[in-house]
Amino acid sequence: MEVGEELHSYQVRRGRTSPALNQARDRLWSRFGVQAPYTQVVGQRPLVLEIGSGMGEATALMAAAEPDVDLLAVEVHPPGIAALLRRLELAGLGNVRVADADAFEVLRGLPEGCLREVRLFFPDPWPKARHAKRRLVRPVFAELVATRLTRGGHLHLATDVPAYVEHARSVLEPRFTVEVVDRPDRRPVTGFERRGLAAGRAAVDLRATPRRT
Repeated sequence: MEVGEELHSYQVRRGRTSPALNQARDRLWSRFGVQAPYTQVVGQRPLVLEIGSGMGEATALMAAAEPDVDLLAVEVHPPGIAALLRRLELAGLGNVRVADADAFEVLRGLPEGCLREVRLFFPDPWPKARHAKRRLVRPVFAELVATRLTRGGHLHLATDVPAYVEHARSVLEPRFTVEVVDRPDRRPVTGFERRGLAAGRAAVDLRATPRRT
């Protein structure tokens, strides 16, 4: 099932980008940025898609730890994009490309079977019942991810909201085999997660592998 143009993976948030970050984006976008068609990022090396890279802390650390893997980071909020670009420059990383786009748009633009992994770390849980329809993990997302993963590929979801764990399992299990796994060493504990731990919210990592017919 393909995704209609009206679907979005995010809700716009207002935020101010500092002059320094604006300058970083202007200077570095041509080096790290990528636009449709996203097929240009598909090559001979394993490709990982990270949806919602935030301020880029985890993205840069994971890319540095996996130099033989190409990473496509998707983010829509200008301060986060600019911060990630600057992190990539400072770390001298050449295996990351950044898309300023909706995740559905990017997934639709990629060929089937091209992704080794899709990473979705701490998505907005939209906890109120009337907002639940805004959650990224929904049946149409599950089907789209399943078609873009290579055989043996998987979706890695991490969240510290118990209700989202149950929601994700209920959405994914018809199409995926879902298991709770220990946090892999390659997923760093970020400042966001540390704040959650300090507040008593432990993260749960889910590994979802498409069921093949």
